[in-house]
Amino acid sequence: MLVAGIDIGSGTTKCVLVDEAVAAALEAAGFHADAIGYTATTGLGRYAVPFRDIQITDLTCGARGAATACPEARFVLDIGAQCSRAIRLREGGKVKEFHMNEKCAAGSGGFLERAAKYLEVDVAAIGPLSSGAARPQAISSVCAVLAETEIINHVSEGVSVENILRGIHNSLADRALSLLKRVGLDGPVVFVGGVAQQAGVVVALEQKLGVPVHVPDGPQFTAALGAALLGRQRFLKVRRPAAA
Repeated sequence: MLVAGIDIGSGTTKCVLVDEAVAAALEAAGFHADAIGYTATTGLGRYAVPFRDIQITDLTCGARGAATACPEARFVLDIGAQCSRAIRLREGGKVKEFHMNEKCAAGSGGFLERAAKYLEVDVAAIGPLSSGAARPQAISSVCAVLAETEIINHVSEGVSVENILRGIHNSLADRALSLLKRVGLDGPVVFVGGVAQQAGVVVALEQKLGVPVHVPDGPQFTAALGAALLGRQRFLKVRRPAAA
């Protein structure tokens, strides 16, 4: 029996399946809809799934997923399409303290997507281009609209795309550092969310934070993984009395 964890964010929807049986046996049997015995949803759209069994906040799911991916880390940085958050973990992958920046998209993945549009580059190319910067151009505005105006001005002044992109990544790292300091940063950080796929942001973070930055495989699926794991935990709990 499978448990599905679905993360419906502002930018994309992610799903992770976890099982209770041997993976090889499940693969041999093949997957079908009847194999899903429980569904946990998270993210901004978690209430929009009519067949859900439980909904869990993305903060809780992100923490659990990050702790599972990197058990040794006590701090989580989650940058998604519309908001950024810093989390301090307690044992068991539970949230001890957190701070969020959701008032402005300048510190989020959505801002990166709009910047790519203005600079006429593919989002997938942002990381490699940023790595080739010789003189990063600072992006000082904390407002997304004003930051976009800065980018347009830099383009008109002939600043290279590489230097602008590295400036954007440095700006994201500065905002992340501010959030992490508020939760008492003093050790390695697990970096999750869609923006964690950007190699340029990872490099900028390591330079700004001064601590190791770990990016798990498929960082954009971290909250969905947490939802699936917490959903399985709940599923097993409610099933036991019937099985007794």
